[in-house]
Amino acid sequence: MSGDERERLAALHEYRLLDAPADDELEAVVRVAAMVAGVPTATLNLIDENRQCQLTTTGFEGGDSPRADSMCAIRFETGEFTYVRDASLDPVYAANPWVTGLLADVRFYASAPLVTPQGHALGTLCVFDSQPRELDAEQIARLKDLAQVILALFERRRQARVNAGLLAEAEARQEFTDAVLETIDVAVVAADPSGHLSMFNRAGRAWHGLDADASLEPEELPERYQLFRADGVTPLPADEIPLLCALRDGSVHGAEMIIRPSGIPPRHVVASGRAMTSPGGTPLGAVVAMTDVTADRAQRRALEQAHTDLAATIAELQRSNLELEQFAGVVSHDLAAPLAVVNGYLELLSDEYGDRLDPQAQKWMGSATRAIARMQGLISALLTYARAGSEPCRREKTDLGEIAGQALSDLRDSVADVGAEVTVAADLPRLDVDPTLMRQLLQNLVANAVKYRHPDRPARIEVAAVPRGDDWLVTVTDNGIGIAESQRRRVFEMFAQVEPGARAGYGVGLSTCQRIVERHGGRIWADATPGGGTTIAFTLPGA
Repeated sequence: MSGDERERLAALHEYRLLDAPADDELEAVVRVAAMVAGVPTATLNLIDENRQCQLTTTGFEGGDSPRADSMCAIRFETGEFTYVRDASLDPVYAANPWVTGLLADVRFYASAPLVTPQGHALGTLCVFDSQPRELDAEQIARLKDLAQVILALFERRRQARVNAGLLAEAEARQEFTDAVLETIDVAVVAADPSGHLSMFNRAGRAWHGLDADASLEPEELPERYQLFRADGVTPLPADEIPLLCALRDGSVHGAEMIIRPSGIPPRHVVASGRAMTSPGGTPLGAVVAMTDVTADRAQRRALEQAHTDLAATIAELQRSNLELEQFAGVVSHDLAAPLAVVNGYLELLSDEYGDRLDPQAQKWMGSATRAIARMQGLISALLTYARAGSEPCRREKTDLGEIAGQALSDLRDSVADVGAEVTVAADLPRLDVDPTLMRQLLQNLVANAVKYRHPDRPARIEVAAVPRGDDWLVTVTDNGIGIAESQRRRVFEMFAQVEPGARAGYGVGLSTCQRIVERHGGRIWADATPGGGTTIAFTLPGA
């Protein structure tokens, strides 16, 4: 068992929830979760080292099951919301007994992890149904909110138990306050009304290297206890000592100083406290609590340095990317010329000596010609990709409908050859975009839809746009072979292909599309088309 798992289990057992009945509030939250998701069943799952404990459920009789069978145990430790429309189609969950019918027939499944502020995953708030379902962003957000409510209820229950224990201890022992002062890792110091020290607790004695000396005058404290300002160099003036500030001003908050006694590692502390008076208003002195923030301040300095280093790294990456784009353009161009020469000589060989070549030689000639054609296509795609990232983005008011028409004109022959039907919505907007890049974007997307059409049905492609807040959402929808959900993010990577063995493209087109969209301040993604196919959607700023 890893150290992280031991810490997680310790955090889980600290709440003392396993095998304990859930209170009415937890049951109510689970019922609300089912209502929010629009499903009949929901459960609050806690996951220990061996099992999944369904603390409370709605819509079915809960119980314990092996952790190995749990759907929630697969991803709950990632801390991410998990949502599957149809678990029987998901390779991660399809063989799970809750899906196969052994324990249940789960199809729709969603879970919000219960992660403590310390990062320990305790379990999930889970909603599911035997029918496939969809969740919108609002439902997901509310389920996450309910998970936070559950954690708050856990913490309230735990805190109530802790408070009850403290109260019982206080009632049982009159010396509770002294015991706490000697136990906590916060230095507590006190002074009488004249500013003479009256008390150091254990941490105070350890940090100062001395006990409280009531014989010292207030102005002698900085030198005796080696007190410095936060810079660690400047001696702390007596009138800036937090304890004396609280005595003089009534209170002090967030005062920082360095305690640096001889032979003891220095401590950077933050002090807060106040003056004390009797119920009748008689001054009793002052008390200050000091927290050790040495590690925190060191981490803060390290983070500031890391931010500086990160900014420098980003600048270097931007410079490197620009050089790589320029390199790709130059190399691709320099490769294209010799390939054209080789292709020309192959054509001359075929024209002059083709009738003298045996079938094997003619086959070799054909293979060489096809290889050159593919290399020329790849070089052309790389040049397009490089230009999409390096050439200036010249924005002007552009009618997307006209741009789509121009793109279809470029693709007229390939569209006609396969009998595809391409529809462009009549209400495409006028936006501030680079018309050349936008034409290239739409041409690539429509060409992809034609290329990856379904063999068993006529190709149908639609270009449309709808406003979405301050942006426009543009979609290119087809009824082709589609893209598996697991591949929808990867297809935008350089040289990625949906069907690598088919060699239908170069894996550069969608990377180029992503680059064009991002240069316009938008984002692009792939979804499934209802009924089959792919919808490529991207956003463009409306202004």
